[in-house]
Amino acid sequence: MESHNELGLERRDTKDLAVKLNELLANYHVYYQNLRAFHWNIKGGNFFALHAKFEELYTAAFETIDEIAERILTLRHVPLHSFSDFLATSSVQERKGLTSDVDTVGATVENIGQIIQLEREVLALASELDDEGTQGLISDDLNTLEKTLWMLNAFQAS
Repeated sequence: MESHNELGLERRDTKDLAVKLNELLANYHVYYQNLRAFHWNIKGGNFFALHAKFEELYTAAFETIDEIAERILTLRHVPLHSFSDFLATSSVQERKGLTSDVDTVGATVENIGQIIQLEREVLALASELDDEGTQGLISDDLNTLEKTLWMLNAFQAS
């Protein structure tokens, strides 16, 4: 049996990467759902700005979720696909009942920080495997998340 897949990557190594990508997928799903809740439930003077921002963020998260799942499939592994698995695997915790700008933006900053940390772990593993496809996907998203984090921190400073 061939030790490399058709991508030229070691089969046993892609298993470890798929596990880490599934962890990222789970975190992204919980982050996405948090953003949906914040979008629906935000109240206060910053309602209009944050309602729109949370929609922008959850739309981007939805696209990233699909890209991560498809990368796992490209590596010939199975993406997590049940909410119970997402909740059991995610370090991002679901947030209930948050309605203020301070609480929702603070939770979003915390969630993004957790995802950034995990993406750095995925990048390191993908780099060890010379997996440019995963590196490109994660690197692009990491850049976007870092910019979003900067903007949310600037909002919090006001």
